[in-house]
Amino acid sequence: MQIQYKAPRNWLQTLLQTEIAQGMALTLRRMFNRPITRQYPEEKPVVAAGFRGRHALVRDAETGDSRCVACMRCARVCPSHCIRIRWSRSQDNSRVVDAYTIDALRCIFCGYCAEVCPVNAIVLTEVYAYAANGRAAFKFDKQALLDNWDNFAAQKGDMAGYVNPLCRPRNMPEGMLAHAKRVPVDSEWNGTEQWVGVNHRAAHAKAEALQYSTKSHEPGQARAGS
Repeated sequence: MQIQYKAPRNWLQTLLQTEIAQGMALTLRRMFNRPITRQYPEEKPVVAAGFRGRHALVRDAETGDSRCVACMRCARVCPSHCIRIRWSRSQDNSRVVDAYTIDALRCIFCGYCAEVCPVNAIVLTEVYAYAANGRAAFKFDKQALLDNWDNFAAQKGDMAGYVNPLCRPRNMPEGMLAHAKRVPVDSEWNGTEQWVGVNHRAAHAKAEALQYSTKSHEPGQARAGS
């Protein structure tokens, strides 16, 4: 990484306060631009693939319980130490998750837990709007995490083919992935059209324009900025 420092001002720039003049000029230019207003909550923002939102434990369709196998990888990799897991042994000597807790207020939403999970049990869903009156509501236990998954599944609809891109790290050879992570992902996540870096603004602007054009053709829909 190369750090570039701003060139120091000379005596004339200091005397004339050119930086203040540049700031005022920028303000004057923006004053005459058309405002861009999103009619929230009627117009929802575009949620990019791999968005890191509210935590959830994926519910296994066969057992009705979570997929978690208590491997403890998520708890070990978590940089903020917000995950707590308690497990015990069953009669067949397999691990059974007795308690799984995530302190969402301590989490930094890095997504490491979803990346290292070998069975894709923990995910950061696309749910971004959630609030509560106290801190205790953001300390998700196992049942709350399963409920978060049920709520997310109800919003998405059919979850049979759902794949969270965080479950498959970018640029990772398939042979180095766990079997559960060898799932197809969209081109915007597999490296060809990523939402990060130089392609982020262009891809997001394209999605925004598509949503705006769809909304503008609906009868009775308020136009943004009007």
